[in-house]
Amino acid sequence: MSRIFKRFVLLIAAIYFLVDAVFFTLFKPVLRRMADCWVFESLRAWIVSLRPYPTLALFIVPVILLEPVKPVAAYLTATGHVVDGLMVLIVGELLKLLLIERLFSVSRDKLMSIPVFAWCYDRFCQGQDWVASLQAWQLMRRWSSNAKHAVQRYVLEFKAERRRTAEQIAPPDVC
Repeated sequence: MSRIFKRFVLLIAAIYFLVDAVFFTLFKPVLRRMADCWVFESLRAWIVSLRPYPTLALFIVPVILLEPVKPVAAYLTATGHVVDGLMVLIVGELLKLLLIERLFSVSRDKLMSIPVFAWCYDRFCQGQDWVASLQAWQLMRRWSSNAKHAVQRYVLEFKAERRRTAEQIAPPDVC
């Protein structure tokens, strides 16, 4: 029974981290644009003034505030409000990832001065490297890249077709 429970917990944790990784990968460009807002500049100055351990404690804030979004989104989806559930999940994850990513990028060097954090971060990077070396991961990256290029090609063709249609419909210039 204990072995089954451990596997179940491992599966749930893997799904949890996979969902976070997928959201971060898909919405990284949006997060970067949002991070350039003026609101985050004043916050950045305050975070830089903190010492390492209070900075580390700040990571708890976005998790505590925005982690309940997942069960709320699941509830909304389960009760038939699929679009609302997806929107709540997407907005909550974007905000959480934005806050955590910006906090880490601003305070990375300070956090690395904490030995346990540096050790954990090193293990995390090793885990990322191991996952990236897996054949299945590389295959998914290739498929993802192919899909991205196909969508970009479609959008460009769609815009070119709209432009051609608009030019055909527009009356000629009279000088």
